[in-house]
Amino acid sequence: MTRDLKPLEAKLGVEFKDPDRLRQALVHRSYINEHPKFALSHNERLEYLGDAVLELAVTEFLYQHYPNPEGDLTNWRASVVNSKILADIAREVGIDEFIYLSRGEAKDQNGKARQSILANAFEAVIGALYLDQGFKACQQVVEQHVLDKLPDIIANRLYLDPKSRLQEASQDRLGLTPLYRVLAEWGPDHDKHFRVAVYFGDEEAAVGEGASKQEAQVQAAEAALRTKGW
Repeated sequence: MTRDLKPLEAKLGVEFKDPDRLRQALVHRSYINEHPKFALSHNERLEYLGDAVLELAVTEFLYQHYPNPEGDLTNWRASVVNSKILADIAREVGIDEFIYLSRGEAKDQNGKARQSILANAFEAVIGALYLDQGFKACQQVVEQHVLDKLPDIIANRLYLDPKSRLQEASQDRLGLTPLYRVLAEWGPDHDKHFRVAVYFGDEEAAVGEGASKQEAQVQAAEAALRTKGW
């Protein structure tokens, strides 16, 4: 199946010399499993390359534009190349509309698996662009689509994990340290699930769920930040 990738190139702001490089970056392994005679391979090698190129592009930009210490730069870099941000960018530029997926994967529009597929595809696109046009072209795409998120991340301290952000905000605004309590846990040892609530004093602020207590706490902290408008 051949898809016209010109709309995607337009959103990315690049025109590939070899369109098949971009096309391969969009091929998930599950599609190859269903279509073993497809002309191109899956995108995992391009993802591996793109991950390194993306990290270098962000690292160089931070080094050139911010005189902050290494710890700040490391936190900012991690926050701007995490899978959630990259998946959001993939949706913004339309990668989700062009990606080659198996029928089963295509039906799953949400969840961590979908987020990972989209983030990996964006990295693969960066890897394909590096092979097609070199590092400078990658820098331009990264600055346009990734690093434009950075000012908001820094201004709103989004580089801190949700629990740290909630603790800072609650101590500053309420003079209270959040407390987390397990409300329920279920499932066998190899597949546990937890429901955790976060409290400010006696007030239940929010509830989160996850496959570990830590994951459930993070979900609860994120929910509390949204609820409080922090």
